Amino acid sequence: MMGMLCDDVVMIREAEREGDGATSVITVNCPDKTGLGCDLCRLILFFGLTIVRVDVSTDGKWCYIVFWVIGKPTTRWGLLKKRLIGVCPSCSSASGISFYRSELQSPKPPNVFLLKLCCYDRRGLLHDVTVVLCELELTIKRVKVSTTPDGRVMDLFFITDTRELLHTNIRQEDTCDCLKSVLGDVMISCAIQIVGPEISACSQGHSFLPPAITEDHLDDERRSGSRTSNNVSVMLDNSLSPAHTLVQIVCQDHKGLLYDIMRTLKDYNIQISYGRGTTKQKRKCEVDLFIMQSDGKKIVDPIKQSALCSRIQMELLCPLRVALVSRGPDTELLVANPVELSGKGRPLVFYDITLALKMLNTGIFSAEIGRHIIGDREWEVYRILLDEVDGSPELKSQIEGAVWKMLMGWE
Repeated sequence: MMGMLCDDVVMIREAEREGDGATSVITVNCPDKTGLGCDLCRLILFFGLTIVRVDVSTDGKWCYIVFWVIGKPTTRWGLLKKRLIGVCPSCSSASGISFYRSELQSPKPPNVFLLKLCCYDRRGLLHDVTVVLCELELTIKRVKVSTTPDGRVMDLFFITDTRELLHTNIRQEDTCDCLKSVLGDVMISCAIQIVGPEISACSQGHSFLPPAITEDHLDDERRSGSRTSNNVSVMLDNSLSPAHTLVQIVCQDHKGLLYDIMRTLKDYNIQISYGRGTTKQKRKCEVDLFIMQSDGKKIVDPIKQSALCSRIQMELLCPLRVALVSRGPDTELLVANPVELSGKGRPLVFYDITLALKMLNTGIFSAEIGRHIIGDREWEVYRILLDEVDGSPELKSQIEGAVWKMLMGWE
């Protein structure tokens, strides 16, 4: 391992056949860090892969993780490998200092750019734009979409570039050309410019959010449609290991489940020493993790045990909050996405929302993304004003259910 090349840090063996259930194997072998599993799962989720099994093993310094995943015909495996290597701690030498060099240095915040896009309105427009931006690895930080009386749409996307090239003319031109090739004559104009740091100070959304988003509804039968299931089992056991606490989770599978578990443990600064998870028939998922606190000790405090169990259960029952509310004569869709302490959130939420609405042939009159403090946590809240929705309970239930199923991967 001492002479390991960076290319060997991540190995991908693609499935030998195509089709449903064909699994590819991703092996990650690198120095360990708290939260590494979360960062890897977020990337795998961003690339649209489904994790069906995982094995994790680490001695606290070196980590070995194997993911069994189901990909798509369009999966860009080479790019995925490059991005996975990018989140692994430095492996350029055998020095312990170099291993954790990236942890000691605070990363420079990425530059934020404003994409101004003016188009003639049509159904599915916002999703088509989102698809292009995702394929170009442009991350949407904020968005403000408005429709004018003459049928034009002004889209303002505040974006960052994973490739860090959007300051160049060629990258900007390529972005506009890709949008033009997809939108065709619908696109009127496209312009990209860098914005200053003051943009982060304006990222908070409307101060008012309805109770449907701000309040927990895990015990509310009326909200059962926006839960992954009615039963999530989370148990802690300190009897099976002298040095670790065993977390046993049994629940219904959903898209991003492993990410939801890993981000919770990362926010609690908990280290995973060994673990495995499998998805069985009928979407049942079982996960066993041997964990310890940042001080290297198991979790014995009953209060801490209860808090961790409750938090994991809440994150798996309701990983996102979805609600359809009335704003006078209008109907607004709200989706709240929890943000990690690192400032990152679940990827592709806006992608899934706009895809679900496009499949329902539901128009979008305006849309905004903002950050809010709900309780003691930061959330990314998507507010979408729907176009010409009659507001009937049946239609509202259909829209809310379709968006929820798309977000959970049950479409």
